[in-house]
Amino acid sequence: MPSPLPTPAGSGSNPPLERSAAEDLARTLRAVADPTRLQLLSVILDSGDGRATVTQLTEALGLRQPTVTHHVRILVEDGLLAREPEGKYVWLSVTPDRRPAIEDLLR
Repeated sequence: MPSPLPTPAGSGSNPPLERSAAEDLARTLRAVADPTRLQLLSVILDSGDGRATVTQLTEALGLRQPTVTHHVRILVEDGLLAREPEGKYVWLSVTPDRRPAIEDLLR
């Protein structure tokens, strides 16, 4: 039996994506559309407590500190990562509101 024809765009029950939401989504997709940034997010999520320092990320990925810092800055600016100062360390973690989406993305 042939499959049903696709529903024309805009005829579903969901309204079209608003421009501001589309711009936010595009910014996030640009932020994660880099293999190094995907690896950073993966290392952080796979860590025991869901956080890591730049030094730990550098060691885990075999990259130089300036490279990791550059990619971390992009993820922080997009709101995917949060910085948590603790003593002499700055811990990085995926922001709670973005964690489910990042976990889905990395599956």
